[in-house]
Formats: sequence, structure tokens, C-alpha cells
Amino acid sequence: MSPSALPKRILIVGGGSAGWMTALMYGDALIKKGVEITVVESPNVGTIGVGEGSTALLKRYFDELGIVESEWMPECHATYKAGISFPNWSTRPGYESYMHPFWSMLDHVTLPAYIQNVHARQRGVDIDANPDRYFIASKLARQGLAPLPPESFPFHPGYGYHFDAGLLGKYLQKKAMACGVRHKSCHVTEANLDVAGRVASISTMEGETLEADFFIDCSGFSALLIEKALKTPFVSYADVLFNDSAVALPTPIGETIPTVTVSAALSHGWGWKIPLTDRFGNGYVYSSSFISSDAAERELREHAGVGDADVQARHLKMKLGRVAQHWNRNVLAVGLSQGFLEPLEATALYLTQTTAGLFLVYLEKGELGEQAQAAYNREVNGYFDGHRDYIVAHYKTNTRTDTDYWRANAMGLDKISDSLKRIFQTWIEGKDLGAEIRHQGIEHYYPVGSWYALLAGMGTFPQLGADARQPAESLAQIDDFTRRCVLNFRDHRTVLNEQVRMREAA
Repeated sequence: MSPSALPKRILIVGGGSAGWMTALMYGDALIKKGVEITVVESPNVGTIGVGEGSTALLKRYFDELGIVESEWMPECHATYKAGISFPNWSTRPGYESYMHPFWSMLDHVTLPAYIQNVHARQRGVDIDANPDRYFIASKLARQGLAPLPPESFPFHPGYGYHFDAGLLGKYLQKKAMACGVRHKSCHVTEANLDVAGRVASISTMEGETLEADFFIDCSGFSALLIEKALKTPFVSYADVLFNDSAVALPTPIGETIPTVTVSAALSHGWGWKIPLTDRFGNGYVYSSSFISSDAAERELREHAGVGDADVQARHLKMKLGRVAQHWNRNVLAVGLSQGFLEPLEATALYLTQTTAGLFLVYLEKGELGEQAQAAYNREVNGYFDGHRDYIVAHYKTNTRTDTDYWRANAMGLDKISDSLKRIFQTWIEGKDLGAEIRHQGIEHYYPVGSWYALLAGMGTFPQLGADARQPAESLAQIDDFTRRCVLNFRDHRTVLNEQVRMREAA
């Protein structure tokens, strides 16, 4: 795209992780082409700072910007993440907990045996098909090892991160401003439309009018531009995802730092436990239709082991769903303004990064017409709906019967998407799940291995057949292989302390 075809001024309304992640990405790509990028941010918007997790995609973001881990991780109290564990979602023996791993090149050795044994278990064979036994990530998490092998070890696992989201936003702000992004601290009151219905400018409480050619809405759940100004319809996910509230609080962390996010099923939702370098971030995601905020806070305090201790809890409301158009006229919605999925699979920054990155591709190619806009919105909607289905699958396969909440979540299969219905049917019938996922074209939302980890990890198998035992020699070989591989990895805290020393020496 020629520089003259690019918008001259891009105004990002809202900061935080989403706003500054987008600002840094666009600043790095566009400022050198003459585009002026400004972030308008309220000085009074606080940050939660309760701990957040990422997928493996975040590493690519930093790698593409040339930012090394020893620079940003210590500043954001960040730790490594090998996967997410799900205790107490299933009551099936042997499947009371499982871990959704980040995938590794080492898994090419164990994955064929895992798939084979899952298929055998689907036929009623008595064989261990819990994914935790087969993949290096679960071994690293169990022993508190960082997923960083020495350079001499040729197989590198994938991994994500845990971090303080407030500190990450501040770090990204510093980097964005260093590359030329402008920052204006003020209170946005409204958007002003031109005769064509496009956003022409925004007004501030301080009496200013700020104009731009293109606007990016990172204003959070308030969705000042995409919803309030442009009246973009909102597509709710409340019919299949019941949770609308959360309560969060910190707890101390010891010398050992885990490399796993724990998402434990509680009475009316689930609780997260995220390790940062200085504390655990804990939270309870729940449905206010089934439990009050006070009762949820009491349950979280008991679950986190702080009881009546003087630890402040923060309560949040959530709106699950997405806008119908993430790119509408001259506005792009990024982050909470475009939609939200509860943080069960840590998709928030993934969707932010994907949304902003994909639009940058369109922008640099000069594809800004109505057809491009429609194609873009279809693709981003696909990401949201695909991730929604994967999260819904956790609830629909749960076997808890202790509360109305969990019983209600397991029901209502008529409300799930046709895509998810076909996945469940394929699994139950023991057919080729990989072929079905590839046929649907949804493997770029969650790969086949992730679906196997979820459905097998929850123990969604038929009853064991009579005399259906299988020799365990292959499992002994897998146990020995993963045990020997783990010897190449080091203590998580040791690796993080080395990062601090490297940062101080730089």
C-alpha cells in the first residue's frame, strides 16, 4: 500500500493491555510510513492486577518486535506457563483432573500412542487416556520446571506466560511511546459522527475535540465508539455461557513457582490460580443467577485459604459475547469493546492480538473497501465463535451434579452451535475427530490435539468393556521417555531469577 493511501491519523480510544498492545504493533509498522498514532486514555481508569495468562501466541508478538523475555518479564512480574489444569470438572475415575498442554516438538514422539490409546478407550478398552501422562508440559508443570531447555537440547516446548496485566499495559505504553506513539490523558465523553455516519472526532471532558481518519475502540466494556456511537449490534453468548461475574484477590507465593494456570471447578463456577513472581492471583468466575457476590467471595476466600484475612477482594461484572462487526465504517474494536469470553482458556490477549494483527494486514495491503470489511468481520467472528465453542465444551462435558449450576451447564445441548454438535457426535461415535475438525476448517482456532485433550481429559468415554484390558508396555515407555526429557529442564524460580540479573546487567 502506498503511504498516501494510509490513514494520516489513527486515534486509539483507551489504553490498558489492548490499547497499548495495538499501539505498539501499529506504531512499529506505520509511524515510519508517516502515520500519526495517538492513544487517548483516561487518567482515572484503574487496573485490576489480579494476574492474567496468555496463549503461546504472545511469544510471537514479542519476538516480532524484537523484545526479549529478560526485558519485559521481570517488569511485569511474569512467569512461564506450560498449560492449564482443570481439577474437579469431571467426577469420572481417573479423569478428576487433566491439563491442557502447550504443544511441543517432543509430542511427536508420544502423540501417536496417545491418539491410539484414546481410540482404544473409546472402544471400551481399559487403558489410561488422560493426557497428563503423555505430554512433557504436564511433567514440567507438576515439577515446577520452566519450559526452557538448554540450547543443546533440540526440542523446545511451546509455552505461554502469566503476568500482571496492569504492569504489562504500562510496559507496552513505554515501548509504544519510545517508537513515536503519542499519548493524551483525558476523559472521552462522546464520539461525533459526520454526515456519512462515520466517526469524525471525539469530545473530551476537558473541552477538546480530537479528530482522526481512523479510530480504534479500546474503551473496554463501555464500547464508546463501536456500540454507543455506531450502534453496532451485540451478539450475546449468555444462552450457553452462564457466568457474568467474578471476584478476585491475591495470596502469597512461596519459593516454588508453578508453571501452570489452575482452573478448578467450584460450586457455581470455577476458580483461577495464576502464579506471578511476587504472588498468586486468585479469582472466582461465577453466575450471579446461581450464587450471590457475597457467597462467591466467601467461597473464594475458603478455596484460596485466606478465610477472614485482611485481603481485599475486587468484584467484576462481565458481558460475554461479541459485536456483530469488529470493523464498522472507520472504527475497529479491539479488546473488551469487541467482545469477551470468560478467561477459562486465556483467550483475551490472543483475540486482541489476532484482531489487531489481521486488520494491520488489510491496512498495509490497502484493502479497505466493503468487501474487505465483510471478509474481515467473518474471520474475526469465526475466531470468537470457535473459541466460544471450545469453552462451552468444558461445561457440556462436566459430570458434576452437586449444584443446580453444574446440572444446568450439562444440559441444553440444543443451544450449542452446529459445529460443536458435529464434534460431539463424531467423538461419541468414535469416528475420526481430526477429519471432522479439518472438514469444518476450525483447526486454526484449536488444533485437533486440544480437542483430544479436552474430551479425553474430561473422561467422556463409554463404560469399560468386559475383559478389555490392554498391555501397559507402551505407557511404561512413554513414562520413561518423558522422565528422561524432563531432566533437561531447570527450576522455574531459578530461571526467573536469572532473567532479573540479565535485565539488571543490560
